[in-house]
Amino acid sequence: MSGSFEDREKAFESKWAHDEELRFKIVARRNKLLGLWAAEQMGLSGDEAQEYAKSVVRADLEEPGHEDVVRKVHKDFDGRNIARSDHAIRLKMEELLQIAADQIMHETGK
Repeated sequence: MSGSFEDREKAFESKWAHDEELRFKIVARRNKLLGLWAAEQMGLSGDEAQEYAKSVVRADLEEPGHEDVVRKVHKDFDGRNIARSDHAIRLKMEELLQIAADQIMHETGK
């Protein structure tokens, strides 16, 4: 009897770890897409845009939640005199989260 409980527990832990990894990938992809969008808004293209997108992904590792990303993009927009509110950036993040989820799910075959 304890064997089946342990098997269920391991299966649950495995599913939880898989779901967390998937969630991480989706958020990282969203941040990359946000970075590419922001780069375009700032007139960056090519390698500069790709590097900027990577910097947005890295910014999300500073603290839990996504406010660190919002702050970074807003600050960078301010530095280039681009008027975008935090609210507008958050709305773009929401839009891109769904796109990122669709892309990741397609790539993983889910």
